[in-house]
Amino acid sequence: MAASPALPGLFFCFAAMVLLIFVSVSVPTWSKVSLLNVGPSGPGQLRYGVFGFTGSQAHIGYHFTNPHLNSRILHHLTEALILHPIAAGLAGLAFLFGLCGAGYHRVGTIFMTLISALALLTTLVVWIIDMILFGIARGRYRDAGTPAQYGNGNWLTLGALVALLLGFCTSACGIFGRYRRRRDVAY
Repeated sequence: MAASPALPGLFFCFAAMVLLIFVSVSVPTWSKVSLLNVGPSGPGQLRYGVFGFTGSQAHIGYHFTNPHLNSRILHHLTEALILHPIAAGLAGLAFLFGLCGAGYHRVGTIFMTLISALALLTTLVVWIIDMILFGIARGRYRDAGTPAQYGNGNWLTLGALVALLLGFCTSACGIFGRYRRRRDVAY
């Protein structure tokens, strides 16, 4: 392998990309991943995801079923959830640059570091939005007497954030690694 210093960053960027893709295809597309679960567990549980909620069409931005949550600000925060697939795309781009760095040249690792930093910032912003938006929604549902808890999508986003942080740090260190192939010289 030409550039083994790029491999740890490559692995972490790939892991972050996969986690963010899982979150991006959450409810209503894939019912196993959600950002907020409302009501008792079972088939009647209302789940919120990136592009809608249980039983809705997938689209950017939505209104909650609780009338106390239908403010303009919260609707705009649901529109900002589009940052999940954008962060997944940036992590994928960092992974592709990491492949170039691992196979060919140090420049690929440099670009992997830069793009993973951008993906890290995007994921941090969207995770903060997730926690604020669904924390408010969870509190309002609980105040109304309905059980509500965070879904697994919040923790997948946090895992992607940690993976991108590790990917950024390891790729930044990998820039300074040895990239020349060892040549066997026969005397």
